[in-house]
Amino acid sequence: MADINNVSSDIDDIANRISDIIMSPATITGLINGALTVPLDMGYLAIGYFDTDSRYAHQTQRFRMAEAIHNDILNYKHITNAIEIIFKEFDKYASVTKQNNVYRGVVSSIAGRLLTAKIIAVTGAAVLARVSFIGAQSAKNWIGRVTMILLIGGMSERSIRKSESLAIDAPEIYKLLRPHDYDLTYFLYEPAVKPFIDAVHIGATRGQPAFDRIIDAVGRKLHVTQ
Repeated sequence: MADINNVSSDIDDIANRISDIIMSPATITGLINGALTVPLDMGYLAIGYFDTDSRYAHQTQRFRMAEAIHNDILNYKHITNAIEIIFKEFDKYASVTKQNNVYRGVVSSIAGRLLTAKIIAVTGAAVLARVSFIGAQSAKNWIGRVTMILLIGGMSERSIRKSESLAIDAPEIYKLLRPHDYDLTYFLYEPAVKPFIDAVHIGATRGQPAFDRIIDAVGRKLHVTQ
């Protein structure tokens, strides 16, 4: 009985988070801003400093990151491509018909895929705006430049650890992002895509009926909110 309750709780939680983003895509900016903060990156920098067991493996990942940055992985196109890959996997489980039925009460004649495009665009813009803001704020003086060096270290540590977590928590998404090195930028947009990734993982591990329960719950919440 407890297991059944836990499953229902997971489904309700994912459905609530998905519907919140669908109802108010503008909240994505707040989610991104809250996730990309200097104190948080400093915390990851400290974790990386004391975690000597992972230091060699993470150093190898930093070489991969340097190459990815050299290839301009932080530009808008790459960020939105990564997010689009995630939503395409989500779409495999949610039929277009079911999506449109769920979203119709919220976006009237706008198809579900157009709403997805809006979420992708808003998320990409929010990520670039926040990263640019942090960089500009950190480069105003010599103290800021030192902070920026430390921040880059913290960001790289968080990037690597979030990539590792994704590989464990949602391997079906990780294997899609990894060939493009998009797993390294996952930490930048995680807050906006996490509920959709969780839904995909439910579908991959518990089957289509469990995923359909999430979509049905999203539909009920959106229609009640109208």
